[in-house]
Amino acid sequence: MKQRLITGIVAGVFFLGLCVIGGLAFQTLIVLMALIGFYEFVRMIKLPAFGGAAVIGYLGILYITFPWESLGLEKPLGTLAILWLFLFLFLAITVLTKNEIPIAQAALLFLGLAYIGLGFTYIAYTRNTPDGNGLFWTFLMLAAIWSSDAGAYFTGRRFGKHKLWPVISPNKTVEGAIGGIVLAVVVSLIFALLSGGLLGIGRAILLGISAAIVGQMGDLIQSAYKRVYGIKDSGTLLPGHGGILDRCDSWITVFPFVHILMLLPY
Repeated sequence: MKQRLITGIVAGVFFLGLCVIGGLAFQTLIVLMALIGFYEFVRMIKLPAFGGAAVIGYLGILYITFPWESLGLEKPLGTLAILWLFLFLFLAITVLTKNEIPIAQAALLFLGLAYIGLGFTYIAYTRNTPDGNGLFWTFLMLAAIWSSDAGAYFTGRRFGKHKLWPVISPNKTVEGAIGGIVLAVVVSLIFALLSGGLLGIGRAILLGISAAIVGQMGDLIQSAYKRVYGIKDSGTLLPGHGGILDRCDSWITVFPFVHILMLLPY
C-alpha cells in the first residue's frame, strides 16, 4: 500500500503538472503514454513487442496522437482515412506472413490501435478545446472519473452485498457502482457551481453520470481481456498500480464518449 501511495502521488503530480503546462509538453506525454499502452497491449496478446506487425501499430498510434496542430503542421490524412489504411495493412499482414500472424491477431492489433490511439487522442483534444478552457474540462473529467472510482470502492466496502459482474470482476458490487455514480455527479456539480457559468447544472449531471458509468465499463473491459489472457496487470511501469492501461482504462473510454455526446467543446 505504501508503494502504491507513493507511486500514485508522484505519477499524479507529474501528470497534472504537465496538464497545467499544456501545449507541446502535455501532448508529448500523451503520445508516450499511448505508445506504452500499445506496447502493453501487444505483449498481452502474445505477439513480439517489436515485431513487424507491432511496429505498424506503433506507427499508427504515433500518427493518430501526434500533435500536428501544435507544431503548425497539417495532418496529411484524416482519422477515418488513416484507420482504414492501417486496417488494410494489418489484414495484409496475414497474407504476407502466410497466416503466421492469423486474422485474429491482426484484428486484435487494429482493435488496440483504435482503442488506445483514439482514447488518448481525445484526452489531448480535451486539454486543447477551442473555447480556451481545456484545463477546466480536463480536470473536471479526471475528477469525475477518480471520484467515481473512490465512491465505488468505499461504498462497495461499506454497503456492497450484490455482485455487479462476478465473472469479470468479483469484487465490484451494485451498491459500489451506484455510490460511484452519486459521487461523480456531486463532484461535477461542485465544478459547475465554481465555474462562473461555464458549466450548467444539467450538463454537469450528464458528465458525472457518463464519467461514472462509462468509466466503470472501461474498467470492466480491461478486467475482461486481462482475465482472458490470465494476467493481473497490463504492465509494470507504475509500481503498485500496474501499467498505463491499468491506470487509464477509464480515461480512454470516458473522454471519447463525452466528446461524441457533444458534452464538451470540440
